[in-house]
Amino acid sequence: MTAATRELFERYHACWEARDPDRIAELHTADSVFHLHSGQAPARGRAAVREAAAGMFALVPDLAFAFVSLRTGEDFWAVQFKLTGTSAAGAPFEVDLADFVLVEDGAVKEKHSYVDGVAMQAALASPEPAGAQTG
Repeated sequence: MTAATRELFERYHACWEARDPDRIAELHTADSVFHLHSGQAPARGRAAVREAAAGMFALVPDLAFAFVSLRTGEDFWAVQFKLTGTSAAGAPFEVDLADFVLVEDGAVKEKHSYVDGVAMQAALASPEPAGAQTG
């Protein structure tokens, strides 16, 4: 584990905990890639990273991260969290998240987030109107 990578992780995670898309984007390289591997296209560049983070906070304003584990190296970290929040239907949810992050020159070069997409989509789905029928 390197101290510089661990320190970057701590600053970066604090930005996510604070729900601050501007500070998140500032910690990325200019040509950074942020890819939430659940069907979306990767966000490329700081402006797109900022937009992606802001979108998550708009969708789940009470998004929170329960720390599970962390591994760091010279130019990467891998971390596991339990994501929690409130769905569009108003129900609390919890899904697993794993991030693999590549670091370059003291900034996030690539962030690959792997989430249980099926559970996340189900949790965030809008409820059907009362009396709606399926089938």
